[in-house]
Formats: sequence, C-alpha cells, structure tokens
Amino acid sequence: MQLYDKDLLSMQEVRELVHAAKTAQQELASMSQAQVDHIVRSIADAGVRNARRLAQMAHEDTGFGVVDDKVIKNIFASHGVYEHIKDMKTIGEIDRDDEKRVRVLAVPVGVIAGLIPSTNPTSTALYKSEIAIKAGNAIVFSPHPSALRCILETVKVIRQAIAEAGGNENLVSCITIPTMQATDNLMKHPDTAMILATGGSAMVRAAYSSGTPAIGVGPGNGPAYIERTADIPLAVKRILDSKTFDNGTICASEQSIICDKDMRAAIQDEMERQGAYFLTPEERAKLGKFILRANGTMNPEIVGRSVQTIAELAGLEIPKTARVLVADEDGVGRGHPYSNEKLGPILAFYMGEDYRDVCDTCCTILHYEGAGHTFSMHTKDDKIVDYFAKRIPASRFLVNTPSALGGIGGSTGLMPALTLGCGAVGGSATSENVGPMNLLDRRYVAYGLLELEDIRKQVPDCSDGICRTHADANMSTDAVDQIVKKIIERLRAV
Repeated sequence: MQLYDKDLLSMQEVRELVHAAKTAQQELASMSQAQVDHIVRSIADAGVRNARRLAQMAHEDTGFGVVDDKVIKNIFASHGVYEHIKDMKTIGEIDRDDEKRVRVLAVPVGVIAGLIPSTNPTSTALYKSEIAIKAGNAIVFSPHPSALRCILETVKVIRQAIAEAGGNENLVSCITIPTMQATDNLMKHPDTAMILATGGSAMVRAAYSSGTPAIGVGPGNGPAYIERTADIPLAVKRILDSKTFDNGTICASEQSIICDKDMRAAIQDEMERQGAYFLTPEERAKLGKFILRANGTMNPEIVGRSVQTIAELAGLEIPKTARVLVADEDGVGRGHPYSNEKLGPILAFYMGEDYRDVCDTCCTILHYEGAGHTFSMHTKDDKIVDYFAKRIPASRFLVNTPSALGGIGGSTGLMPALTLGCGAVGGSATSENVGPMNLLDRRYVAYGLLELEDIRKQVPDCSDGICRTHADANMSTDAVDQIVKKIIERLRAV
C-alpha cells in the first residue's frame, strides 16, 4: 500500500499551478485590449448563467447565508463588476500628457495569489478572476477548505468561459488540496507577483508577512449613526435590509447602531416594528458568551446563520418574526462582546449625548476593530456629514444607504468589489475598493524637456550665502524693514 503525504502533494500542486499560470499570463500579455475584454465578458456571462447553481452549492457547502441573496452576489460579482470595468484602458498605453511629454503604459504584475473566504466563496472567485485578467494577469486561488467544492466548480465555469473566448484556461486555477503549507508556498513562490487576500485577520497578516506584495483587508466593524434629521423608518429599513442580506456575511454590513439619547425611544419603536428583537439583560448576557470564543475572536457558529438558528444555538427563545437580534452595549473592547464584528444578524445598540459624543464613540469602536473599513450614517444634514467625514477612520463613508450594499458598490457609485481596502490606518496597502487598476503597474515614459544649462538658469541668486526666491528678489527694502519691525514687536510682546 502506497502512502502519500498530503502536504507534499499540495505543495507540488502549487508549483505546477503557478508554472502553468505564468505561461498563460505571458500569452495574455501579447493580446490586445479587445481580446482581453472579450475574455472578461465571457467570464461575466458565465457567472450570470450559473449564478443560482453556484449559490446553491455555496449554501450547501458552508451553511452560510441565503441562497437568493447569494444569487444576487454572484450576478453582482460577474455582470456588475464587468459593467463597471469594461471600458477601462488596462492594456498598453493608458494615459499621456503631450504638453509634459509623458506617456503611461500598463504593465501586468504577472501571477496573482487569490485567497478565497468561505463567506463569499463563489462571488469572490468570479470577481477576482475578472479584475485579474482585465489587468493582464493570471490568478491562482487558495480556497477556504469548507467551501472547496463550490469554489472548484466556480473555477471550472470560469476556465470553460476563458477557453470559449480564445484564452488559455490556466489564467485561472485553484488548489485542489488545500493545506496551510500550500497557501504559504503559493504566497511565497518566486513567480507569485502579488497576493490578493480576502479572509480572516490571521490569513491577511500572513499575506503581508510573506515577503510578496499584498493587498489585504482587515475586519469590518462599521457603526451606523441614525442622526436626528434622518427619515427614521427609511433609515431602519435600509439597516435591516443590509444586516439581513445573506445573513450578514458581507464585512461592510452594519455591526452597531448608534443614536442621540433623546432619539432612542423613537428608533427602538421603529426597529421593533420592522422586526428587530431587543434582548433582555439576561438574554444579552447569554448570547454575549456565545458570539465570541475564549480567545476573543468571533464564534464561527454565528457566521451567516439565521436569527432563529443563532437563538437556538445560544439557548434563547425569540419571536418567529424576529429579523435581527439587538443588544444594548455601553462599552468597547474586552468584556463588551457586541462591540466586535458579528458576521450574522446581530447588532449592538449605542447611545451618545449628542453628535460629537456619537462621533467619539464611533471612532473608538473602529480603532478597536474595523479601522479603515466602513462607516455609515443616515441624515439630511450635510454639515453633520462633513463633521464626521473629517474625523471617522474609515475608507468608506456611506450616507443614506444600506452599508453592506453601499460598501461593495452595489447601491453606490463605488467600484463594485468584494475586497475592500482599509488604508494605512487599517494595515492595508490601499483604501480603495480593489479593481483592475490596483493589479497593474504603471510604466512612465518621459521625454526630456530641459538641458542642464536651463536648470542652472532657474537657480536663485545665492551670492551672499542666502538663496532668494523670485518673490524675495522683487521685494523692496521698505517691505523687508516692515517685516523685520513686526517680528521685533511680536518678540517684545512675548
């Protein structure tokens, strides 16, 4: 009987996949913009055709979310993304400035390692394939083991679409023996040019410490502020629509609601009218012990589950009409489990003395977890929007829209994406919704405009040891005396 080492097999598979991907990418690099766009369009069409089948498989494999909502996500990740990127220039010369004599050429990075989470497995594979190929790259996926079957089927659909469009199907491939060693080898392979990481914090940290350039995203933990000028019924509707979409698996979904104290009663009444169930202190404590593990991280058993399933797992009895569970929270950090990200239909509820106090609390929440990710507010006052926009540490500041759909570009004008950069404050390489332009380098071709003699002529007079600007040279002696006089007067006043 012959024995096989799974880790060794998986690492060998990575080497073969990357080699094939590199060859396919070199072929793609010789294609025109029209040929590349034709391949991307073929993937988008295939994603739409197979949207329901892949959604059903994802739900069966992971138990997360709602099939009908996953269908929407698959269509969004294929057709929605395509419609946004189809006219982008990503091949050859993409910009030029004839006056400054500078041309900009797009240069593909090469082979990308794509990490796929279990929360949005099929839609993420479709989205990452499109933006990678649009930028002239190949991509090799490392799938979450619990979603392996549906991810492999999605990749099969994508590869067939590529072949039908005249491309090399090895532009998109996937590890079939998922191990930590395989993922590590993929990220560190010398022919892997970039990592596009979507997943848990540990995986994103591993990507950034791999030595390979990476674009990763941290956790979302976005507060939603219902400001006093908001249309309360509409604000509540948007928040509950967002938090219940695919059972809250999108990281841009609201994790807490916050309002001014004197607005509490009206907002709670409306939330209850629309199906929110506010936990009693006893129920709050019971669920609080369940939603986090001993190490302080989110319990995977709540991820993408329905309200009723979560209640049963936590030993709670709730009304059958409940859409989301809401718990009052008065603090942030350890000992306050509802202040964390909760990728399920669970919301924390905070109050502040006024908008300034609310802003401070929102900043505290995001700096604890979710810095750089997403914040949302509902208001009719643009001055309040400006106040928060200058202070909130979030890359996506969403106004009057469901946060989950707005953050990914479904209900807003943002780039449609399932990888949402968190910027430097969130430990990410970009603050953008990641698209094709993040996956290519720009080569600048610059023609000479000046000779050394021309540059020398621009140097100001430094004959007395002080270099003067042209403004200094034109300044009169009287003007200089007045400036000196004012400086002396200020010094004496001190």
